[in-house]
Order: sequence, then structure tokens, then C-alpha cells
Amino acid sequence: MMQNNDKHTHFEEQNEEIDNAAENFDSTENDNLTDENAPTEKNDADTLQEKYDKLNDNYLRLNAEFDNYRKRTMKEKADIIKSGGERVLLDVISLVDDFERAQVALQGAENKEAILEGLELIHQKFENFLKQHGVKEIEAMGLPFDPDRFEAITTIPVEEESKKGVVIDCVQKGYEMSDKIIRFPKVIVGE
Repeated sequence: MMQNNDKHTHFEEQNEEIDNAAENFDSTENDNLTDENAPTEKNDADTLQEKYDKLNDNYLRLNAEFDNYRKRTMKEKADIIKSGGERVLLDVISLVDDFERAQVALQGAENKEAILEGLELIHQKFENFLKQHGVKEIEAMGLPFDPDRFEAITTIPVEEESKKGVVIDCVQKGYEMSDKIIRFPKVIVGE
């Protein structure tokens, strides 16, 4: 039993030493705050200024990088549009060549059927050109009028009930490309 009391007393002595050391540490810590080695407001301000300068420098660099990126992508986009336009124009030039040949042929042609056949070939070539570039004609005749797809230029009275609200005539064809209407068909609607 005696041995347990000695251990208990020994632990109490150690706890007292630890408590004393903690009190001494706290008082020393408070004394150190008033020493010359303690951080001052000037040191804090310098540290904050350095952080501010570093963050500001990073911000300026990122802003400059983004501006360069934006300019580069705008230039690339313009180049893509330009080169895409060049490709389309090269295809159109071949159609112009066909028209010039047709004009020369019309000058000395007496055969009306040959002229019509030549014009039909040029027309087919134009239609193929449009298909190659993803342009499709919008069907309008006989369909119910849809203001999102058609442009009504006028209405005409119709006797048949089934033709009311329906496209009676298409004055100008409409076209779409990639499910986007690039020219609305101009239609006459029955009422």
C-alpha cells in the first residue's frame, strides 16, 4: 500500500511542476510581447505590403495572359472564317465560269433546247453546291402556316376550309443550314 501512496505523491509532485512551468511560460510569453524582438505594427505593415504586392503582381500577370489569349483566339476565329469563306468562294467561281461559258454559247446559239439544257445543268450544279455546304431548301407549299418558319407577305381569301391557314404559294424560297433558317421563305397564306 505504501508503494501506491509513493506513486500517487510522485504524480502530484510532477503535476505541480508542470503547472508551475506553464505559469512561468505564460508570464515569460507576456513579457516577450513587450520586448524589442516582438513583432511590431511596422513589421505587420511590411508583411501585408509584400503580400499585397505579390497578389497585385499575380493579378496583373493573369490579366495580361488573359488579354493575350483573347486576342489570339479572336485572330484564330477570324482566320477560320476567312479560310472558310475562301473555300466557298472557290466553289462559286466554278459556277461563274459555267455562266460565262453559257453567255458565250448564247451569242451564237440557234438551238433553244441546247441553251435550256445548259442552263439546267448550271442550276443543278448550284443545287449540288448548296447541298455540299449543308444548305437545304425549306418546303412550304401546302403546309400549315408557321410564323417561326415562314414569312407571310400577304393573305388571300380561299373558298375551301382546308386551305385556310395553309401556304397557298411560295414567292421566294427559304433555306436552312444546320437546322438554322438562313432565309425565311416568303409565302402567301389562305384565309
